[in-house]
Amino acid sequence: SGFSSIGHMDTMLRGRHQIGHYKEGEEFIQNVFHVLSQIFTGKEKSNLAICWLQYEISKVIQCLQAKKKKKLKAQGRKSKKLAKNFLKAPDNRNNLCLWKLYAYLEWLLGNTDDARKVFDTALCTAGMGGLKSAQLCSLSLLYAQLEVELLESIEGAVMSRAVHILTKLTENGPYAPYSGQVLPVNVLKARKTYERALQDYLSKAPVSDQDQVNDTDQLVNLVGCYALFQYLTVGIDAAVLIYTQASEKLEASGSQKCENTGENFGILNFPTALEAVTLLHTNLLRFHMKISVYPLNPLREALTQALKRYPSNQSLWRSYIHIQRKSHSASKARRFFDSVTKSTDSLEPWLFAIQAEQMRKKLTEKVQRADVGEIHCTIPETGLTNRIVALFEHAVQSKNGTHCPLLWRMYLKFMV
Repeated sequence: SGFSSIGHMDTMLRGRHQIGHYKEGEEFIQNVFHVLSQIFTGKEKSNLAICWLQYEISKVIQCLQAKKKKKLKAQGRKSKKLAKNFLKAPDNRNNLCLWKLYAYLEWLLGNTDDARKVFDTALCTAGMGGLKSAQLCSLSLLYAQLEVELLESIEGAVMSRAVHILTKLTENGPYAPYSGQVLPVNVLKARKTYERALQDYLSKAPVSDQDQVNDTDQLVNLVGCYALFQYLTVGIDAAVLIYTQASEKLEASGSQKCENTGENFGILNFPTALEAVTLLHTNLLRFHMKISVYPLNPLREALTQALKRYPSNQSLWRSYIHIQRKSHSASKARRFFDSVTKSTDSLEPWLFAIQAEQMRKKLTEKVQRADVGEIHCTIPETGLTNRIVALFEHAVQSKNGTHCPLLWRMYLKFMV
């Protein structure tokens, strides 16, 4: 029809149907990928394959969220076929990034054993780069994270598959699949190796720009692997300590870099590394709270500090409004949203502030409705409605908000 949106707008709900991928938009995107894959060669072609597979995975995740089993099956078949075709190409056979995405796709589709086989195959063929190979660290980190998510408690985790993966990564030898046990002596050796590797990375001398990007990725993966290893073998406090040490060092390097403008200090493409480490830190705290009893305050503190620094990070905002839903007092969150919207031009704080209030409104209405179906409450909740309208008004008057179609559509939909 020419004016349905390309791809998808998953923020808007239409009745009971979530807006999915439009047929025309989907065809357009597929055509773009096909045309580009004929033009590109070598490294660019591999990077395009990675983007394409990430896009396919995003569709699988959307089917999972919408709980559409039939659609998920069909989408899964298409995505797997595409991934296998990519890996058959001679240039991609040793591309660990593609192997990682393919294994992740299998995992999302619920084929845990197949996914493990793919991960193990990739790790066996990856060679012996150990902690020095960024791609190998990234692959091992994802594999270990997925395995940890299957754990029901942290008791006995030291014998788990995740610990085996993280221990093998430090050994610099060929990878051997998990056989059901992890030797305590290997755990001790691995801890020493991680400790040394992290100290080496954090005390590195200045390097060129290109190396800097690779080293940043490598540092984030190393911190992630080490912290997860400590979490499984010692406990949550040991993991948090590693994130704290890494963040302090990154902040110090960042401020040093600002003082010596013109000189590139240390390995650090500073904001990206610090942001990624913060994200790993908050995700681990959230996971730990899910499987055991742990206070909310450390997570809230970490999120508020991080959001002041990275006001446009959507994952952090999602975590923040997720934990705020559990609290009955909205005033602290409102004050925080106000302070962030004043100090930044980015639009995310406005959008998430609105979403948080809309969720609160929905909850209030649900509680106030009678048990006899859709009879609306006799006392309408006007306070929240007025507050949401005021937020929309302020948001569309902000510099970026004026030109944001999504914001205007959300405002119109709310008023309707």
